[in-house]
Amino acid sequence: MSESPYIHNVSMQNFQNLVLEKSIDKPVLVDFWADWCQPCQTIMPMLAKLAEEYAGKFELAKINADQEQELAAHFGIKSLPTMKLFFQGKIVDERLGAVAESEIRAMLDKHIVSESEQLMQAAMLAYDQGQPEQALEMLNLALTKDPDNASIKVTIAELVHAQGDTASAITLLDSLDSEGSKLDAAVKLRAAIKLAEQLAELPALEEVEQRLLKNPLDLEALLFKSRHLTAHGDYDSAMACLLTIVRTDRGFEDDIGRVSLLALFDLLGGEHPSVQTCRRKLFTLLH
Repeated sequence: MSESPYIHNVSMQNFQNLVLEKSIDKPVLVDFWADWCQPCQTIMPMLAKLAEEYAGKFELAKINADQEQELAAHFGIKSLPTMKLFFQGKIVDERLGAVAESEIRAMLDKHIVSESEQLMQAAMLAYDQGQPEQALEMLNLALTKDPDNASIKVTIAELVHAQGDTASAITLLDSLDSEGSKLDAAVKLRAAIKLAEQLAELPALEEVEQRLLKNPLDLEALLFKSRHLTAHGDYDSAMACLLTIVRTDRGFEDDIGRVSLLALFDLLGGEHPSVQTCRRKLFTLLH
């Protein structure tokens, strides 16, 4: 068993290297055992099988509690077997006794980063470093490895939209299933694309302001102004324009004031403080 590249016999002398340092990049499952412990002997083959099956996604560290009493005492081992899962240098989970294989799998899977997730992380780092082409290459590779991953599709859509390829972004968004379409990033991107389309058709802000000087309740001008304000990041003022439309005429352009507010909520996300404040005001108006 010790000949496996994924399984190690660990002592006080090599604990730092084989457990703490290795756990920075991947989970390390530490199994405290002893020769006299029958449950330990029962689970050993199962743990070894998992280590081989996962093929390096986690590593198994075996510590003989009788021979390494200092380590056992340090980690407060009071019964055997005891398994402690290390990740990024610290204990993130543990199990006592001869637990079922399914429970060990579930514990491991919570902390194992898939290959597609690793590619996504590398892609985002490349993008932040000003390498969008490399980022897209890595994201597309991640998608081939995990074709049903909605988060990867949305991330690709965000990047291609930022590069001006809105058509491809929409195609990716349209390929999402119902659950994927509900992701915050997907909802926000759709709202941003819709806003960009609306802005392209708007009259200049100066023209809109002139109309409102003549008639502060020019609802179309208020709608146009709200979109300009949104584009400039003045969300509170944009919402105020839309609330005025709702307050003045719910029938204007099929309740466009309320519809536009909901779209702006999608763009900003429900946790945005301006959204929370405006939701309360809208609720008061509607009820």
